[in-house]
Amino acid sequence: MASAVLPSGSQCAAAAAVAAPPGLRFRLLLLLFSAAALIPTGDGQNLFTKDVTVIEGEVATISCQVNKSDDSVIQLLNPNRQTIYFRDFRPLKDSRFQLLNFSSSELKVSLTNVSISDEGRYFCQLYTDPPQESYTTITVLVPPRNLMIDIQKDTAVEGEEIEVNCTAMASKPATTIRWFKGNTELKGKSEVEEWSDMYTVTSQLMLKVHKEDDGVPVICQVEHPAVTGNLQTQRYLEVQYKPQVHIQMTYPLQGLTREGDALELTCEAIGKPQPVMVTWVRVDDEMPQHAVLSGPNLFINNLNKTDNGTYRCEASNVVGKAHSDYMLYVYDTTATTEPAVHGLTQLPNSAEELDSEDLSDSRAGEEGSIRAVDHAVIGGVVAVVVFAMLCLLIILGRYFARHKGLFSLTSSPRIK
Repeated sequence: MASAVLPSGSQCAAAAAVAAPPGLRFRLLLLLFSAAALIPTGDGQNLFTKDVTVIEGEVATISCQVNKSDDSVIQLLNPNRQTIYFRDFRPLKDSRFQLLNFSSSELKVSLTNVSISDEGRYFCQLYTDPPQESYTTITVLVPPRNLMIDIQKDTAVEGEEIEVNCTAMASKPATTIRWFKGNTELKGKSEVEEWSDMYTVTSQLMLKVHKEDDGVPVICQVEHPAVTGNLQTQRYLEVQYKPQVHIQMTYPLQGLTREGDALELTCEAIGKPQPVMVTWVRVDDEMPQHAVLSGPNLFINNLNKTDNGTYRCEASNVVGKAHSDYMLYVYDTTATTEPAVHGLTQLPNSAEELDSEDLSDSRAGEEGSIRAVDHAVIGGVVAVVVFAMLCLLIILGRYFARHKGLFSLTSSPRIK
């Protein structure tokens, strides 16, 4: 917004009268003096206006205001210096301009359905002597025309790094793009292209995915002065991962696994894609002949000590393989003490690829291995020890008794 004083109209008219032919000169000067008496002076009057910022398609309001008005004529011109309103008359044939208020102190006009072509300086003029002029600048904000998000791969594998792009097209000014994975904000890299005073912003995000990211939304959110609230678009991640394997002892539900009892184990495997095949093997040995395999279930009837060992459930999909182990220990029928985990050791998942991380994971459960010892064996050992001590006492007793008699014989006095 700015104001200026135009060249005096009386000065211009006087110069024209002087240059006129002698016959016409007197008439022009007479008309000049008469008009000068009717034109108000600019003393004490002040023309002002304000800049306008509007969103494309909405309504802009332009107001030309005068302080201490003395009924001077006000007019409004467009950036091409075409008169929009002269007082309350509209010479410009653009029906989007409508008069809101006209008085000696204000000319107020609305412009509907504003477009980017309406940007620029609009001039308010006050017909005083000398004339005054002030301008207002209309700035048009344009929200993004389209917001698109694109993922490099529709389906990713855990541990893989993928590229995600978000584009906000044809805005003014340029937009700011923010990234979120769920509720966590991430940092992307943005590039701005300018064309005909419009801006297209593209932001790139490099994302390393894990199995926990499956089904989590990746959100592209736009911040722009023409947008209220959150303008965003999102895509849900689809992540494939190797199976997670867990062994559940379904029978017996509690207590010891004794000779003659039955054992039933169920293997639960979850992965993406879902494992189509689950197999049971006995580590370092063959499966007992009386073991029954039915899909994810392992059933062993009439347990005996030859069934002791580690039983492994293996599952696989297109991503990889994993397994979980169950350590079986069969107790005597007379055993009564319950171990901490009922005679089993279950190792966590471990991949077929034997890297250091998988080896560490597959041994993580060994601290919970059963160290239970058969009480019958302990009792036998104690009996042997007691028997050996009794035998030792008998031998020592006979030894001391024999040596005591010899000592008495050798130490008796001679009779002379």
